Amino acid sequence: MSRLLEIRSYPEALRAFRWDALWDIFDGDRERLNLAHECVDRHVDRGTALRIKHADGRTEEASFGELSAWSSRFANLLERLGVQRGDRVAIMLEPSLSFYGALFGTLKRGAIAVPLFTLFGPDGVALRVDDCRPRVLLVEREAERWRTRFPHLVVLGADEVDERLAGERDRYAPSTGAGDLAVFQYTSGTTRALPAAIRHTHRAVITVMVAALYGVGLERGDRYFCPSSPAWGHGLWHGTIAPLALGIPVGSYAGKFHGARVLEALAEFEITNLAAAPTVYRMLREAGLTAAGARSLRKLSFTGEPMDSGTFEWLEQTVGRRPCGMYGSTEVGVIIVNYPGFSDFEVRPGTLGKPAPGWEVAIVGADGQPLGPGQPGEIAVRRKGAWFPVKDRGWIDADGYFHHGGRSDDVIISAGWTMSAVEIEDALLKHPDVREAAVVGVADRRRGLVPKAFIVSDRRDPELARELQELVKTRLSQHEYPRLVELVAELPKTPAGKTDRNALRLRARVAPDALE
Repeated sequence: MSRLLEIRSYPEALRAFRWDALWDIFDGDRERLNLAHECVDRHVDRGTALRIKHADGRTEEASFGELSAWSSRFANLLERLGVQRGDRVAIMLEPSLSFYGALFGTLKRGAIAVPLFTLFGPDGVALRVDDCRPRVLLVEREAERWRTRFPHLVVLGADEVDERLAGERDRYAPSTGAGDLAVFQYTSGTTRALPAAIRHTHRAVITVMVAALYGVGLERGDRYFCPSSPAWGHGLWHGTIAPLALGIPVGSYAGKFHGARVLEALAEFEITNLAAAPTVYRMLREAGLTAAGARSLRKLSFTGEPMDSGTFEWLEQTVGRRPCGMYGSTEVGVIIVNYPGFSDFEVRPGTLGKPAPGWEVAIVGADGQPLGPGQPGEIAVRRKGAWFPVKDRGWIDADGYFHHGGRSDDVIISAGWTMSAVEIEDALLKHPDVREAAVVGVADRRRGLVPKAFIVSDRRDPELARELQELVKTRLSQHEYPRLVELVAELPKTPAGKTDRNALRLRARVAPDALE
């Protein structure tokens, strides 16, 4: 076992870390490596692999052996369907043995897995399908509807997959290079661009170990839970790949979020390590999490958005632990952490933390050069001899802690979800009564930010706002819609004729009660 897995001291972690040492955690090497083998097959004797709490109260568990067999059958089915190495397989399923089995079966086959959110509407799915052009699309329900929408794809419903696997062999020997593409993970990117797929190779598991060890504080023996959907970065990499790669069972949540259900899961699974968006912690507070209910928790981590001071203080008082944020981007990974489980690291409220081992992070000015303590600028990480901005502003204090200073672009992060304003605007403009639309993020005490739409229309009746919200929910996603809508006579414009979104942000007010 790699020595890095045993280190729980902050100074020692900095001294001992080497990127080369991360390879010692795995069976594969720089030439040959397969994510499914590293996360599943090599752990077949370790017992439980999946613990899933469903919104209806059901609990689903599966062993590493069961996951290995299911994923092998799926790899054989893909081969039978003519799916070749490098082909894309889109997986739009809720967390379940089927989802994780399809994910790792795709990777065993040498194809590329494309996780998709189950609440995407036809436009949201079409944008991604048209971009990545998968051979196969797996859906939770209404397979016939999706076949009609995408007649050129092999569309399989969850129940059909189970039936078709019955005759497949439960063994499959993967053979992929470390640099072969493994996952297309969609992120909204900037609000002025449509969703873009970040392309991850099999060796991305090496980079994610930095977040696993120092951002989430994973160590063998943890009973881990991450309720974030594996269709998104946090749930996929930190909630799925990271723990399984270390032989730690996944703890996940499926279906519409209910704080009370998550409380049940924490107690039933005796969770010791919880990773979630700040919104989830706020919802757990509303659901009645008490010190008694949190007695097994030892490590708390969060990402995706800053945590408000009230929730931070409540967690410290209720759980007896300070929540540890981690910060980074989909493109480069986690670069600033708070070392949960490291007793000699001081977690300071209101800060992002300090650089993770192996990363050189700085605040840079307009000239691209590092700035000193207290000077605001762009957060940047050093890559290939140059400073790479990660599109956020911030500053560093005299003790080396980084502080967040706001987004550098127009990405809207709401309750941990990254949303694309251009997608929302595009959907809004499909309403026959909308002449112009602009979307910006405005402050919300519960979600951090919520999308607000400014609409130019000849209609002035209040019902239009509801119609627009339902339209976007139907066309894009149940979570990606403007919770606030304001009808305006015209949109402010820049001298170049573009919509002036800075002016709209100045106009927007804090939203104390965004629509549910």
